[in-house]
Amino acid sequence: MTAVRPLPAAADLDQPAFIHVLTPEEVAALEPAADGPLAGLSFAVKDNIDVAGVPTTAACPARTEPAARSAVAVRRLLDAGALPVGKTNMDQFATGLVGARSPYGACSSVFSAAHVSGGSSSGSAVAVAAGVVPLALGTDTAGSGRVPAAFNGLVGMKATRGLVPTTGVLPAAPSLDCVTTFTRTVALARAALGVLAGPDPGDPWSRPAPPVLPPGVAATMRVVAVPDGPLDLDPPHAAAWEAALAHAATVARLVPVDVGAFLEAARLLYGGPFLAERLAAFGDQLEPDGPHLDPTVRRIVLGARGIGGADVYRGQQRLAELRQEAMRTFVGADALLLPVTPGHPTLAEVAADPVGANARLGTYTNMVNLLDLCAVAVPAGMRDDGLPFGVQLLAPAFADGPLLDVAARWCGEPVAEVPVRSLVAVAGAHLTGEPLNPQLVALGGRLHARARTAGGYRMYRVPGPLPRPGLVRDAGGPAGGLEVEVWDLPAAGLGELLPTVAAPLTLGPVELDDGGVVPGFLTDPGGVDPASDITAWGGWRAYRAGG
Repeated sequence: MTAVRPLPAAADLDQPAFIHVLTPEEVAALEPAADGPLAGLSFAVKDNIDVAGVPTTAACPARTEPAARSAVAVRRLLDAGALPVGKTNMDQFATGLVGARSPYGACSSVFSAAHVSGGSSSGSAVAVAAGVVPLALGTDTAGSGRVPAAFNGLVGMKATRGLVPTTGVLPAAPSLDCVTTFTRTVALARAALGVLAGPDPGDPWSRPAPPVLPPGVAATMRVVAVPDGPLDLDPPHAAAWEAALAHAATVARLVPVDVGAFLEAARLLYGGPFLAERLAAFGDQLEPDGPHLDPTVRRIVLGARGIGGADVYRGQQRLAELRQEAMRTFVGADALLLPVTPGHPTLAEVAADPVGANARLGTYTNMVNLLDLCAVAVPAGMRDDGLPFGVQLLAPAFADGPLLDVAARWCGEPVAEVPVRSLVAVAGAHLTGEPLNPQLVALGGRLHARARTAGGYRMYRVPGPLPRPGLVRDAGGPAGGLEVEVWDLPAAGLGELLPTVAAPLTLGPVELDDGGVVPGFLTDPGGVDPASDITAWGGWRAYRAGG
């Protein structure tokens, strides 16, 4: 039997972060590997995730049957050499974003005993923030892996839906549930995801990551979208958000976007028919009523009994419309930056309005799984009152790796350089979604980065059967440059692309806004019509949309 190293004293916390602390004998019975990429690393497990031999209560004391086997996520950590400490407190049945809906007691932020810890993965976040463990598992259906991370100054990684199997997780909403991690660093979040990710036949919602990044996802993320107007934030949060935006401008180029579709989609999760999935998943465990059940959780979930099948289909239709609108954000941007929450309520405020205070916390998180996005919450400094402030970066499904790179840059952690083959800058018909982009894909091309030219370039619409632009360098163009994409091609790809370039375009050196120089599509200044100057649009897509 594998020898078990001494574990941190989980029971020493001054709040109910743990429902069950594992004994050395219980840990040994789980047979953790003696070595592996996470050898000796201690971790905690949210108590809706099975650990063999221990009841999975989901913060419901009536659930006393020990789990027959560990969840796939737990087993993968054990096989990597990690050692479990115990099962953590949570909002009952993972329904809540506050950390106060538990008969085992409410958790508070480690920064303030008066303020909520965030939920539903409350105990897992507190265990990491208090230094009991460096890693904890949580779940995130509506924000439960990001809200407690923000309220406790942590990194909360919510990977693409299905990337980490939920086999052995008590479902809240099976089509949306995600296993998440809490860590202090992005590096550990990345290492844990490397162990946890991969499909499992026991989870019909699990799915493998594609062998290459999906179309439109850049290997190097350099452009981050931000809301184009004010957000509904409490004053201390609003001030911290402005500081976060200033920091964001040092990490990436910021582009303003309308986030209305995201916010409307968020309201659908609890304000629309999707609540019925929770009723289907665990509604039977809410009857009969009793002291073991949280009254707010019971009232919310059983309230879905009035939702009909037609309501669900109407909700799906509206969600599809909103998803189509929201995903346009990721045509010109790699990721979207949002606050995690509008504010940080006290335990007393939640007690006075348990439904309203909780609902407001999901304003910027509820839509992420509905829209099939990956997300990572990162610390963004402190509010003026000494409470931590957190933001989240959102990106399309399976953009997890590049998104973690952005998060690492945000946190000042080192980022490995992305290997490349042969780079080329495109500015028009070869952009993602434009008519000639399939040529690049057919050559084995992959989007490397969204970028801009250096200052001084001008753009002209050039003649030909296909609408396309040409760049002219040293032509007195704007100092901020023009929009381009940089593509990574196989070694022979550039040579194969050259014969397809029709006059007056040619391949020549294009200087980028980061100082790099790559081949790109240029045109001779003597071969352009001054009347076809479209520089003022800032790029081909903007010209096509409004020209």
